[in-house]
Amino acid sequence: MNLTRVHRAHEQFYASSPREFAVVLQRHARTLQALADQWSTAEPSSRAALSPYEGADDLNSAVAVQLDGVLFLEGEGRPPEIGHLVRDLRNAAEDQRATGEWLARAMESSWAVAATLVGIDGLADLLGERHRIIADDWQAAAMNDLQARLLDRAADVLEHVDFTPSALRADLAGRHVASGLLYSAAEMIAHAADLCSDSAGLVHGNERRWRTFRTRVAAVLATRNEIGPVDA
Repeated sequence: MNLTRVHRAHEQFYASSPREFAVVLQRHARTLQALADQWSTAEPSSRAALSPYEGADDLNSAVAVQLDGVLFLEGEGRPPEIGHLVRDLRNAAEDQRATGEWLARAMESSWAVAATLVGIDGLADLLGERHRIIADDWQAAAMNDLQARLLDRAADVLEHVDFTPSALRADLAGRHVASGLLYSAAEMIAHAADLCSDSAGLVHGNERRWRTFRTRVAAVLATRNEIGPVDA
């Protein structure tokens, strides 16, 4: 009864929180896509700037400024927001990996405990429901690990890009490698966002199973009269 109460409540959080995080990741992906779109077609500027704080019109994207504040200035190097984005990806990867590892350990334990339910006749027809909860959570744990790998790799890709205006303009006049790397990083981040949403869907699907299983456990306990009042 304790597990059906506290873990159901815990899963209600994880049925929504990953979707909120997915929106953040999608924003980062769209920022990179917008910059890549700009750099795919822009001609490098050779105009002498009058102020080091002038915006670099050939490098900037209004969408990237609006989404993540990424602004290239003529007299500056890599925009600090790019550093913030990479740092956020690294931190998110670490968090997702830790969550996945914890959840996988918890499901390993739950799987072992669930084997003891076979001996309780009153739960015979709900063993599938209980094991489905564990299986879905285990799958979500694997998704967390994959998200971490994708986010770390996206950060690796971004760190291969020289975001200084001079280097980017040289690339615009040459092979357009930077835009290709940004497209790739954006795809990885967007995939991680999709996995976040999918994992939330798996966990959310357990809501009815938890309620059904808890109701039956309460009925079995009441019938056997093995404890006092049922824990609410």
